[in-house]
Amino acid sequence: MPAYTQQLTFFREWIKHPLQMASVLPSGRPLARMMVSAMPAKASCVIELGGGTGVITEALLHHGVSPAQLLVLEMNATMHAILRRRFPQAQVLCADARHVNELAQRTGVLAPEGADAILSSLGLLTMPPELQHDIVSAALAVLRPGGVFVQYTYGWRSPLDKRVQQQLGLRCTRVGMVWRNLPPAQVYTYARDER
Repeated sequence: MPAYTQQLTFFREWIKHPLQMASVLPSGRPLARMMVSAMPAKASCVIELGGGTGVITEALLHHGVSPAQLLVLEMNATMHAILRRRFPQAQVLCADARHVNELAQRTGVLAPEGADAILSSLGLLTMPPELQHDIVSAALAVLRPGGVFVQYTYGWRSPLDKRVQQQLGLRCTRVGMVWRNLPPAQVYTYARDER
């Protein structure tokens, strides 16, 4: 799908569902590359939350993640249909991220020890802390020890509420800023604090 078509489709869906979409434009390739680079070395079992038009999905597959070990959740029906057409070998579900735990178990995508990484394009920054907690705790339930939750934001601080981080025992690390994204975005990782 050409970049212009992706952007137009994304913008149309934002007009229809402004509270459901985290942005008016899809992520750019430089942002997708930084998200993928934040995963643990040799990550093979990956879950993506909020697949959109598939920019990050494409980067994951290009990185070497097998479609058989990739689960993509997208709640928007139009975006879900695009993802299904673009990535027919991957498990792409039209579902709410709060159910990632049960969906990952049901699909059989998970390795026995859990997912190596969860990459999220969800608009956590605009969500109430209770919803953030529900989504991230469900994601942590399928993340292996040493795995990471990778999130980007257009804000100037960590998108995950400090109280939620404390409640879930998470350590936050800023990976970097992607100036070549429209708008510029920051990437963060969250991992269980082993201290």
